[in-house]
Amino acid sequence: MQFPGSNCDYDTLYVLKNILGLEAELVWHKEFDDSRFDSAILPGGFGYGDCLRAGAIAAHSSAIDKIKKMADEGLPVLGICNGFQILAESNLLPGALLKNSCLKFVCRWVDLRVESTNSAFSASFNGGSLVRMPVAHHEGRYFVDEETLMEMERNDQIVFRYAGENPNGSVNNIAGVRNSAGNVVGLMPHPERACERILGSEDGKLVFHSMISWSK
Repeated sequence: MQFPGSNCDYDTLYVLKNILGLEAELVWHKEFDDSRFDSAILPGGFGYGDCLRAGAIAAHSSAIDKIKKMADEGLPVLGICNGFQILAESNLLPGALLKNSCLKFVCRWVDLRVESTNSAFSASFNGGSLVRMPVAHHEGRYFVDEETLMEMERNDQIVFRYAGENPNGSVNNIAGVRNSAGNVVGLMPHPERACERILGSEDGKLVFHSMISWSK
């Protein structure tokens, strides 16, 4: 799905079509028809210039009502970086994404630990395995209150954690979370930028392979 300011949309489309061989297309948010799709991906970028808060304006798009319908039906919904921010702002995922603790834009490769394979976008990983993907964000510090965090831990809703360096100060090193049903996932790292050996890692492909397995 494209919003004003999306800039990782073509990267994601390339992976879906050229690497995985899936039928996929870019859809402007005002023209989104949920009945035509089996899954939805909200890509990274700077939706509406990150005005107010990252993801805050995009979360009020009419398309989000349709995304919520897909989520209620159990279909896979993924938010990458800015997409994660949008899902949090629209209450499809718990928590909030705040400015990085360093107050600077962070762009680097990070190591991640797979905490849960019980989701539409992590089912193809081995639990506890270490993977490598890049991050590129200014508001990626995941925050949630202690009570909700404890509930999320009990419900196996932490999907990825930063292993080693925490690039943004996220609580409990959290890099990605899921909803209680497991079909909606948000993560700050960019799996679409880690799908070819020439880029430095192919670990991101398993995020999209998981979507295929979950759908089947």
